[in-house]
Parts: sequence; structure tokens; C-alpha cells
Amino acid sequence: MFEKFLILGIFTISCDCFSQFVSHTNAHAHNDYEHYRPLYDALENGFSSVEADVHLKEGKLLVGHNFVTRNAKTLEVLYIKPLDSISRQNAGRIYRQRQEPVVLLIDIKTPAAPTYQAIIDILTKYPDCLNTPSRPGALQVIISGNRPIELIRSDPQHLTAIDGRPEDLGKGFTTSEMPWISENYSKVVDWNGNGEIPAEELNKVRNLAKRVHQENKALRLWAIPDNETTWEALLNAGVDIINTDKLEDLNIFLSNRKK
Repeated sequence: MFEKFLILGIFTISCDCFSQFVSHTNAHAHNDYEHYRPLYDALENGFSSVEADVHLKEGKLLVGHNFVTRNAKTLEVLYIKPLDSISRQNAGRIYRQRQEPVVLLIDIKTPAAPTYQAIIDILTKYPDCLNTPSRPGALQVIISGNRPIELIRSDPQHLTAIDGRPEDLGKGFTTSEMPWISENYSKVVDWNGNGEIPAEELNKVRNLAKRVHQENKALRLWAIPDNETTWEALLNAGVDIINTDKLEDLNIFLSNRKK
């Protein structure tokens, strides 16, 4: 094992430690920055994607939900730099056994165009880490929230992709431009996650999943009832990415499901 380490706040993490973890292709850490150890709790539980809300304040991309303070961590410090460092120490990957990149879903909370440009300014500092249509990499960045769609599509380097919505289906977005379709759970399903999901509600999810998969995209629902009953029902209905705040619980659930 490498004796290379990253320092994040008070945490010291071995860059090589993630080679021992099995990744879950369908595990997404919602508002990852709210966990005790942002990024690292997710990676140690095998998550293949993490979510960070960002605000452009005084030229800095600060991470936080509805508002941020001057003491908030930056996107670069919390996510981009550590992921680049892990990739460099882990043979160009985040997880040794995983060929596909790990996703950083960036939810833009401030005006789209200037915030997006600030994101691009940071990403261009880490070209070796980024996954693009022309060059495989350890990290794929997907833009959500205030999405400057045309700016993303017109970027000649294609450093980022778009977090789509159901209304974007059928509009000619390629899979590389828009790998995901995301939607608020309550806009699709009227079921609280207790007991068995009604057949009519299950069919609503299946129908949406079918439309998404016809375009070779992945489906994610957010604000779901965060329990095992819902996770199982959604996976069985064709949802590809489970959005959760319960990292350890979902890790155990998905690990047991693979057995």
C-alpha cells in the first residue's frame, strides 16, 4: 500500500485506501458536503457519485446549500483537488477496480453563466483527471441546478455534461452531453415508501425509466423516501441511481443485494 496521504481539514486519508473498496454504480451521495467527512465518507462506502451545491461569492466557488459564509470550503479544496490527487496515486482511477469515472454532480445555486465559467476555470487546472468524450479520466463533472445548457454544449473541450430533466428527452441531447435524467420523486410517484408500492405508481416509474433508457441515459430521482423499501422498489422499476443521505445504510443494502 502507498504511504501517500491527503490532508482535508483535520482528516488524514491514504490515497491508496480506495483500491480496497468495491464501488456501487448506482449510489449517489446527496448534498455530500453535509456529511462528517465530505467526499471521503462517500468513497469509503463505495459511492460512484457525489453532489455539491456551489455559490459564486467574491470570485470563489463556495460549497453549501441555501447560503454560504466566508468560512465555507471551496469546491476545489473539498472535491476537485482531492479527487485529482487520488487519481494520480491510484493509476488514473478513484477505485482501482472501476473503469468508469466517479461523478461529481455540481448543483449551481447562483447565476448560471458566471458560476459555470468559474467552474471551468478550476477544471482546466486538472486536465489529467477529467473524463471527456475524447479522453477517459477518473472524474466526470455533471452540472445541475441553474444549468447554462448552451454554454455547456458549446464548450470545445467538453469538460462538463448536463444533468437532464424529463422534458429534455427527445431534444437530441447525446449521452455524452447529457448522461443523466433527474427528477423530483414527488413529480413522478405518489407513494410514501411504506408498504408495497401500488402497481399504478410502479408503472409510472417504469414508463419514465423506459423513456430514459431509450436514449441510453441513466435515471435518478431525488427527494425519495430514504429507506430500503423505496430503494428496492426503484431499482426494480429501472431507476439507475439511488439518491441518499444514508451512506452506510445504502452501502450495506447494495452489498447484500449483490450476494
